[in-house]
Amino acid sequence: MVNRLIKRGKSCIYIGKLSSVYSVAICTEQQGDLQGRQCTPDGGAIVVAGQGGNVYMLLGAHMSIAGGVYHAPYHGKNATCDTVQIFTKQSNQWRAKPLTDEDVERFLTAQKETGVTVSCAHNSYLINLASPNEELYEKSYGSMKQEIERCDMLKVPVIVMHPGSHVGSGEEAGLKRIANALNRIFSSLPDSTTVVLLETTSGQGSNLGYKFEQLAAIIDMIEDKKRIGVCLDSCHIFSAGYPLQSPKDYRATMKQFNEIIGLKRLRIIHFNDSKKPFGERKDRHEHIGKGEMGLEPFRHIMNDRRLNRVPKILETPKGDDLKEDIENLKVLRSLITKA
Repeated sequence: MVNRLIKRGKSCIYIGKLSSVYSVAICTEQQGDLQGRQCTPDGGAIVVAGQGGNVYMLLGAHMSIAGGVYHAPYHGKNATCDTVQIFTKQSNQWRAKPLTDEDVERFLTAQKETGVTVSCAHNSYLINLASPNEELYEKSYGSMKQEIERCDMLKVPVIVMHPGSHVGSGEEAGLKRIANALNRIFSSLPDSTTVVLLETTSGQGSNLGYKFEQLAAIIDMIEDKKRIGVCLDSCHIFSAGYPLQSPKDYRATMKQFNEIIGLKRLRIIHFNDSKKPFGERKDRHEHIGKGEMGLEPFRHIMNDRRLNRVPKILETPKGDDLKEDIENLKVLRSLITKA
């Protein structure tokens, strides 16, 4: 039997072999069965076997918030996303336009209307919690705190952050400053439900987070550990020197991640191929399968049942028509092994 989705009016039926048994799942646009995700015959959510039963594998992309955060889910639907990542404000400015009650309501309504969730936010690229410059450090602290507050207002569960750059002060000093800033933020926002995710980096320049041990060191220094997690970026770890292409290499890299950080802390995966060769420590994203990584690393991740519940987000180049996102998501969905 071939896995397929059959469109019937406003419903669609998934038929496929999950694990060792055939499974049929029905979802409707109006009723929002199966965790409220909308199935589409040309893309949409994929039903996969998971612990405790069949679950959706959520795939999506980073979406623009131009004109208002509430536009992102609609863009996501047009791009065949199940879920999206957003900025909560303009990423290249310190200033943030205040969110109104109407903004929040329209944002939540957009997710209900489209069936496209917002799995995560990404913080501003201006923020550097490892900076040895006190003025920039305090500005970064205030901005990061504000972004967490905005996530709380929007009910976005996690926010991804690049750990920061030590700018010559040394890795150990930089890691301590990051942890200290996050501890201050968490203490000042005791009722916040937003989890901060440290993103793996390529290690370009003095950027921290290119070794699993560095992220583990920050986590070890965090006082309230339920508020910290990790985002794994495929391009970044490939560029940082973690092999992914052969099954053996993939298993070894994920074993290291699990032993050093723990898969339980992995909340988001960024899906990006790399324009630069393995181990070059350069952060240059490419379309899925079109770069130095090829398709195999993505095939391994898409078929790793331990990661079924982890949302997977594209950060690849695209135009306004989102056709690149549509194609990349189609490629990713095609990599799932038919049981």
